[in-house]
Amino acid sequence: MKQLRIVVSGRVQGVGFRWSAQRQARQLGVNGYVRNLPGGEVEIVAAGADDHVERFVRWAGAGPPGALVTDLQLEPQPYDGAYTDFGVRF
Repeated sequence: MKQLRIVVSGRVQGVGFRWSAQRQARQLGVNGYVRNLPGGEVEIVAAGADDHVERFVRWAGAGPPGALVTDLQLEPQPYDGAYTDFGVRF
């Protein structure tokens, strides 16, 4: 099991990134959350099976149509099993 904090930079706010991330994560069985950051980035915590999280990271590197991802920062976190779903935070 793996848990990552992902900060996505680029044109990632105002393009449906959070809702698309939620849909993608739920399809892959990834738990955690997504939220906008004040600086224009999107923060994601993704937790789940290694291969599912890796597939989610690949998706986040492109994002939904309309997004233009310029950078992904990945920060490994200890997997703690605290997330049981994937939600959008405001």
